[in-house]
Amino acid sequence: MKIEDVRRLSQDELTDQLLSLKKEQFNLRFQAATGQLEKTHRVEVVRRDIARIKTVLRAKAPAAPSQDRA
Repeated sequence: MKIEDVRRLSQDELTDQLLSLKKEQFNLRFQAATGQLEKTHRVEVVRRDIARIKTVLRAKAPAAPSQDRA
């Protein structure tokens, strides 16, 4: 997934995609632990996609009110 594609998605779509990728990541880790993983490069691709989505979600999130520390 390219960053341009991620930026076009709404926040709801991004959270759905993030949940889907996290499930896939879990399944890939489980397959790797049991020796059944065939596409080893997929682990890295999923991890990077998760990072891209989290980055865009953070950028789209409304700014939290800043608290002045005096």
